[in-house]
Amino acid sequence: MALPERTSAASRCPPPGRPPASVPHADRRALSSTLHARVTESRLNDPAGTIQRTVRIGGASGFWGDSMVGAPQLVRHGRIDYLVFDYLAETTMAILAAARARRPELGYATDFVDSAMKQVLPDVMRQGIKVIANAGGIHPHGCAAALEALAQRMGLQPRIAVVDGDDISARLGELRAAGTREMETGAPLPADVLSANAYLGALPIARALAAGADIVITGRAVDSAVTLGALMHAFGWAADDYDRLAAGSLAGHIIECGCQATGGLHTDWQRVPDWAHIGYPIVECTADGSFVLTKPPGTGGLIDRACVAEQLLYEIGDPSAYLLPDVTCDFRDVRIEPLDAERVRVSGAHGRAPTDTYKVSATRLDGYRCAGMVAIVGIDAAAKARRTGAAILERTRGLLAAAGLPDYRAAHLELFGAETLYGARARGSATREAMLRVVVDHPLKPALEIFAREIAPSGTSWSPGTTMPGGGRPAVSPLIEPFSFLLAKRGVPVHVTLGGERIAVEIPSAGGSADGLPPIEPPGWTDPPGTPLVEVPLVRLAWARSGDKGDIANIGLVARRAEWLPLLWDRVTPEVVRRWFAHLAHGPVERYHLPGIAGINFMLHGALAGGGPASPRFDPLGKGMAQILLDLPVAVPASLAIDAGCQSPSSITTRPAAT
Repeated sequence: MALPERTSAASRCPPPGRPPASVPHADRRALSSTLHARVTESRLNDPAGTIQRTVRIGGASGFWGDSMVGAPQLVRHGRIDYLVFDYLAETTMAILAAARARRPELGYATDFVDSAMKQVLPDVMRQGIKVIANAGGIHPHGCAAALEALAQRMGLQPRIAVVDGDDISARLGELRAAGTREMETGAPLPADVLSANAYLGALPIARALAAGADIVITGRAVDSAVTLGALMHAFGWAADDYDRLAAGSLAGHIIECGCQATGGLHTDWQRVPDWAHIGYPIVECTADGSFVLTKPPGTGGLIDRACVAEQLLYEIGDPSAYLLPDVTCDFRDVRIEPLDAERVRVSGAHGRAPTDTYKVSATRLDGYRCAGMVAIVGIDAAAKARRTGAAILERTRGLLAAAGLPDYRAAHLELFGAETLYGARARGSATREAMLRVVVDHPLKPALEIFAREIAPSGTSWSPGTTMPGGGRPAVSPLIEPFSFLLAKRGVPVHVTLGGERIAVEIPSAGGSADGLPPIEPPGWTDPPGTPLVEVPLVRLAWARSGDKGDIANIGLVARRAEWLPLLWDRVTPEVVRRWFAHLAHGPVERYHLPGIAGINFMLHGALAGGGPASPRFDPLGKGMAQILLDLPVAVPASLAIDAGCQSPSSITTRPAAT
């Protein structure tokens, strides 16, 4: 049977998530910061030992550079037991490696000491809040020393533990001789490695807390481990209690990116009130592994199923095999249950034995990079900007040749305002404002210093309406390339240093499989016979969020109504997604189903031009890819389009359906 005729409804679809007519200003009366009982009991007397305890953990940082308001908000208004920080994206590790190469005392997230702890350390000590942070980067003892000095100036004496063992750089020669290869490309381990750190898990954090640490600083640890380590200590979870470890890892995953769990980056951004005072996330965890997500009272943001489901999908791969050092997680059956306007319950994670290897993230110097920016205002701005970029490259290539220097190893032009990332689907509007970005790579720094000097002359030499927003010559920076590989856990000794004592941590090394579980297919979809179809944009049918894993972009979709999931599975196929991103993604597209949240996860290989610090794009982490996909037209029955809010019955224009 031929498909019924389609008519586009996209132009008649109002934006989803219209904001309320007015958003009341949040009540920000200061909450009492007196000492409180933060571990609650379901009954006062419990001789059988069945008290249901709740542990509250606040996530104060999603990356190095997150707002300075998170820690004070959670400590003073969140009634938390633990304050956790995640700082270490792969890009951050590259930055820290470059920083320590310049100054040996650096190599850690300085904001943790100079901003976060400087603001809250007295309150943390007074309230008995435990602090866990992977702020140590590639120099955790340097971070601990800086924090110790801060505490001494404040007259405080916290017990600071450092987790050691992630730095495996001393073994690089041995690993190179053994033929170690990059886990995705198969490239051999290079000679010029700047840093090499294994992703450790939660066990050493739990051990540090058990030894009496007030503050635990790790180097490279997986993002969710700072939360899972607290829960393993608080509830006494064993290393083989895999379902609970998966649940605790999910709690950590939800809050590891800060406000992304409380309305940040939400598809329906218009619905999220009071961005300026958005609340940082708190998980209220119980011993069975279930938890409630909330935020401090009186703060902005939004707690609902959609926000949490978007974050669950963020930067995961196969949801049946989310690989962590402590557990392999299966998130397919996770359920998100709204409790009230400020709370949702999350449950249903399952776990099994982790693999016997750690992922190691290494970095190496791969030459130098310089990025120059020029703004063009006026008629035909995009065309003028493209010609400007071509002229910059032609001129500087001539100067390089005259100086006896080789050509650029890579050159990349992009235009802000001209929908570069949309490829052939960019709208043909004649923009009158465009921002040109020219990125060049070269093995020699002097070559890029020539390039840097030739950006500003465009302001007087070529296009009318040229202005220079960058404020001076662009900097020439080291180009740090990530290199990832697997390393057997049995060869990575881990220990905790606390109060001058070195405490060995036993890590189970017998591993499980990294393979995913058999896929779960959603029910099939069949259009009702004789039903006319209309095209609606995907954003009317789903929420979405995207992120990165190296050179792989992940795009997670959540059906706005669970009953629409079969239609989305039928229409938004891997091949459809591959064609939609053909200008950006050059590898295969994988698809996974998460029935518990009516979700779909796509993995687009070769989609980020190297990803992270290696990518020259202005979106190297794939943050905008979900937004691009949400423009995809999807054919739906006309009645469903009405349900999606796109049309009124009188506005549907169709032709007779085929029979």
